[in-house]
Amino acid sequence: MHATTLTTPDGPFSILVDEVPEAPGASVAAAREAVLAAGWTADLDALLALVHPTLRSGTAPGGLTATSPSGGVLAEAADAVRAFYDGDHGAPGRVPVRQVSGPFRTHAWDVLREVKAGERITYTQYAVRAGRPAAVRAAAGACAMNAAALFVPCHRILRTDGTLGGFRYGLPIKESLLARES
Repeated sequence: MHATTLTTPDGPFSILVDEVPEAPGASVAAAREAVLAAGWTADLDALLALVHPTLRSGTAPGGLTATSPSGGVLAEAADAVRAFYDGDHGAPGRVPVRQVSGPFRTHAWDVLREVKAGERITYTQYAVRAGRPAAVRAAAGACAMNAAALFVPCHRILRTDGTLGGFRYGLPIKESLLARES
């Protein structure tokens, strides 16, 4: 597993990448090397804890250190974060991501990647797009359990009344991302 931490206008942003064998139920199943977790933190152990146990490849807490991305998906992901902050808000959506969960949540994460920059939808609309209109709470749960923030843009999902709702990295960052994309 490889990691890097970048400086962004919203604070430190870390990315965890690994080469992962094909697994049934994995999001973006064609990817071999992919982002497993990402978010506005320098705490690599906190990000590692978000990764499904089957994808951790034996990496123990404290076993990760941030390095300068020298190639592969880690460099591609770092470049995509920089491009996002430079105005190419679609760049993170072009980087392979791998998350594992049950069938609905895995599909819901793929659906999140289809929500375009600048688009804001409610949890209800998200549940409809995910093919289960009555599963609004499950759709919200997919956002809450998303380990690959920015690459799987859960920040674009709002409460039914249009308010921001929660965000793992705080509402000021969610507001900043939405303002940047609008």
